[in-house]
Amino acid sequence: MNNTGNQTAVSEVSTLLVLRHSNNSVGVVKSVSADGEVMDVRPENKDVAEVMRIDASEHTFAEFYADFYRRLKDPKDYSFFKVREFEAYEAAVGLRSYLAGSSIVDKEELKQYEVSIDAVESLRSQKTLHGITGESVSDKKLSFVKYNPNYRFQVEDVNWDAMSEMGLDVVILEKLGALEPLLRGFKTPMLIPVRDGDGDEGNCVDARLQLRLNDSGEVVLKVHRVQKRVDFRKKFMGHKFSKQDRMNLLNSGNMGRVVDLLNPVTGEMVPSLVSLDKLTNELFSLRMEFVRIPKVICGVSLSAEQREVLHSGKPLFVENMVSRHNRLFNATVQFNAERQGLEFFFNRKLKGDGFEWCVPATFRGVTLRRWQIEKLQAGETTYIRGLVSKKGKTYQGYMDFDKKMGRIEFSFKNTKKK
Repeated sequence: MNNTGNQTAVSEVSTLLVLRHSNNSVGVVKSVSADGEVMDVRPENKDVAEVMRIDASEHTFAEFYADFYRRLKDPKDYSFFKVREFEAYEAAVGLRSYLAGSSIVDKEELKQYEVSIDAVESLRSQKTLHGITGESVSDKKLSFVKYNPNYRFQVEDVNWDAMSEMGLDVVILEKLGALEPLLRGFKTPMLIPVRDGDGDEGNCVDARLQLRLNDSGEVVLKVHRVQKRVDFRKKFMGHKFSKQDRMNLLNSGNMGRVVDLLNPVTGEMVPSLVSLDKLTNELFSLRMEFVRIPKVICGVSLSAEQREVLHSGKPLFVENMVSRHNRLFNATVQFNAERQGLEFFFNRKLKGDGFEWCVPATFRGVTLRRWQIEKLQAGETTYIRGLVSKKGKTYQGYMDFDKKMGRIEFSFKNTKKK
C-alpha cells in the first residue's frame, strides 16, 4: 500500500502458505513452535481465526519475515508463499492440487513464487538497483525480485519505454511473477494481457513474453500471442499431420517422432521435432542438430538405447530417479521442442508408442482412496463425498475417468446406472 502526504491507506492483510519438502504437504501457517517447527492448519479446516495475520506492506512484511525465518530450526525444509488472508485456504488447495500432477520442471518453476529470504534481507538493507529511467528499483517498489548477475539479462538491459507502450512496467511484471523468468531468458509461465496495435488501453490481448537478442545484439521482447485452436488440416512447414500426430500434440504437447520440415528460406527439408505450446496454441519445431539428450537424468544413467528413444522424440518411462530432496520417483520423460529440453509426466505410463493416462491422486482438493483410483482406472464409475464448493458447502457425486483426455469427469447423477 502507498502513503501519499498525510493520507493513510489501509494495509492489506496477508498470511503464509507452507510447503513441506519432506512429504509435499501444504498448510496455512499458524505459528512457530518453541523448538523452531512450523505449526500450520490443514486446508480442510478453514479456521481463519487460527492462521497467522501479517501486514502486507513491503517493509512491514520484510521485517516480519526476517524474524520469522530466523526462528525456524531448519528453514530449508520448507518453502513459503505469501497470499492474501481471505483466499489462503483456496490457494492452499490449489497449490496441493498443482503439486499432485506437476513434473520436476513445474516444481522448479514454482520457486519463482516463493518468498525469498535473500530478497527480503536486500529490501531491509535498502539495497537499490539502478538503470531504469534514472530511478532505483526500490523507488519503484520492486519487492522480491532476485537480482542475479548470472541471469542472462539484467533489469537495465530491458527497453522499458517499449514495455510501457504495451501497458507493462517493472512493478507489474514483478508482481505477476513474470520478471524473473524474463531475466533468466525463459518465457513467462503465465499469459499476460498486453496492449495491442496502436496502444489503445481498451484493446488488449493475452500473450507469453520472452526476452531475446536480435541480429544486432540488442535485447528485444518477443510476444507470443494466444492463437485460435490449431487447424491440423493445414500443413505445418510442409508436414501433413496424421491422426496420431494430432492426438499426441493435444495430449502431451509433443508429436513424438522426427519429421522432415520445409525450411521456407533455403527450401531444404530439415529433420525436426514438433511440440505445441498449450497456453498460446503455437506450434514449435527444433532441428535435430539442436536436440541434446543428457547421459544422466536425476541420478539415473541412460543407456545408448534409452538416449536414442528420447532423441527420436518418443516418451521413455524412467524408474528410481532421485529428486533434489533425495527421494526416489518414477516418471515418463520426453523431449519438448518448444522448451528445448526434457519434461516429466507423473500421471502417465507408456502404452505402445504413446501414453496411457493414469488417474490423478486428488480431485478438487480431495485425496482419492486406492479403491476409487482402481475403479476409475478400470473404467468404472465411483462415488465421492466430501467435496467443498467455493461457497464452503459440501457436496458429493459420481466420477468417471476419461482415458483419452486424462481427466476426471464429475456428475451429480450416476450416468452409467440403468
